[in-house]
Amino acid sequence: MDYGLLDASGALLGNPHHYRDPRTRAAVDRVQARIAPGELYRITGLQHLDFNTIYQLAAADGTPQLEAARTLLLIPDLLAHWLTGSVGAEATNASTTSLYDASTGAWSQPILAALGLEPGLLPSLRCPGDAIGTLLPAAAAYTGLPEATPVTAVASHDTASAVVAVPAADRDFAYISCGTWSLAGLELDAPVLTSASRAANFTNELGIDGTVRYLRNIMGLWLLSESQRTWQAKGPPVPAPRPARPGRAGQAVRRRGRPGLPGVPRPRRHSRPPRRVLRADRPDPARQPGRGGALHPGEPGPGTPSHPVSGSRTGGPGHQVVHLVGGGSRNDLLCQLTADATGLPVLAGPTEATALGNVLVQARTHGLVDDRADMRRLVARTQHVRRYTPQGGQQPWVAAAGRIGLS
Repeated sequence: MDYGLLDASGALLGNPHHYRDPRTRAAVDRVQARIAPGELYRITGLQHLDFNTIYQLAAADGTPQLEAARTLLLIPDLLAHWLTGSVGAEATNASTTSLYDASTGAWSQPILAALGLEPGLLPSLRCPGDAIGTLLPAAAAYTGLPEATPVTAVASHDTASAVVAVPAADRDFAYISCGTWSLAGLELDAPVLTSASRAANFTNELGIDGTVRYLRNIMGLWLLSESQRTWQAKGPPVPAPRPARPGRAGQAVRRRGRPGLPGVPRPRRHSRPPRRVLRADRPDPARQPGRGGALHPGEPGPGTPSHPVSGSRTGGPGHQVVHLVGGGSRNDLLCQLTADATGLPVLAGPTEATALGNVLVQARTHGLVDDRADMRRLVARTQHVRRYTPQGGQQPWVAAAGRIGLS
């Protein structure tokens, strides 16, 4: 989401803002007054997050820094610029800005015009695997590497790199990239831009080779890590959760919160305890018995170490396995609960999927691996992947894909 602004000489105009800076909240109404939310989704395919780049730029409207800017570089592209002097925008990250047209694969000129932004502010797009350049003399001296060292564009959005390293045998899978955030979704060939998809709060972000990461952003293990930090500060160390016994996993999924909704505090250290965050959650008017959603009025949140934390549900017609990658794959309880909640086997690992996906894209560029399937076969052969089978009598859960235009 974040970016640096360069002036006409290529100098950075001040430090970038972090996307959690609250300045963007007031900018949402200004953007929506210029372009309707439904139209914004039709163009970009992104779920509403008030810290997307579009809102950061709206918050900066009229500032001397933005007035003096001639080039906007997203953070990975800014680092590449410092290494090589090259200017560009890697597409997987660009697709998350709300400035990118998901249908045309280009920056959206109508959105830029609505915001009053100069089209030349955004650099040309490049794809994962493209050669960016070689090291500038200063970068070579600083790193101790030869100036001829090539710099290659990777899938610079971390989830895009993580999905590259999903050790799937074919395209028939769902994935959860699980860490501070959890990203639960599918790999598709085209975006889903229907009004039903927008209402379901799904997002369309680019993956490698023109694929679409069709997913939900879910508040992830921050809630668990903050709970453990709070409990440890108040008493003896809290052990990591162990797998639930058969028959108990279904009971563990009984309570769920929806902390990612508007009005619920954002994750930051020393914020309100997770129990209070969940109690502040808004009730879900569409909630049906047995479908999860917000806590029932008066239902206690997970306030003690003994209360397990449930995973996300994903899946769909024809999808027979869930791959859970990232740091969350180390949590046995989370993996088992995910299998129970989906009714599908869960394959957990690799933990460092983002780093592996980064390396694999570079390896393909330099002829060391072949296509995307070859990358995934290599991950499956070399990384430890654990299998979790549904237990506890849970019925398989199937996403209502037809209602959101996904066949």
